[in-house]
Amino acid sequence: MPLYELGNDEITVVTETTFAEHGIKDREDLQRLLRDQIEIIAPNTLVIAEEFGEWDESRRRIDLLGLDKDANLVVIELKRTEDGGHMELQSIRYAAMVSTMTFDKAVDLFSRYLADRDRDESAASLNF
Repeated sequence: MPLYELGNDEITVVTETTFAEHGIKDREDLQRLLRDQIEIIAPNTLVIAEEFGEWDESRRRIDLLGLDKDANLVVIELKRTEDGGHMELQSIRYAAMVSTMTFDKAVDLFSRYLADRDRDESAASLNF
């Protein structure tokens, strides 16, 4: 679906492009920027982990794991390919994998996330 730019006297089609054409990388660029401004794609969400992959017998990693205002886990998996790389199946798999996460585990993850980012805050008492 095309995007349009509205001017004073005309509407013009915005030229279609890709992240790859602009040298934008998944983890180094897009993930980093969204991690720090998650409200762009997931309002009222707190990122509690990045590259979360604490599974038995799996090397899979969730790009960003969040928690919304209603205490629901939010799985954010970034794709820059045209076809999305079976993202719907991956999202179902990841949702199943985090479905048994406890609140204490989420607090522990968030504590480690804050420490990794050199933030001196208490994960258990932080309001968002």
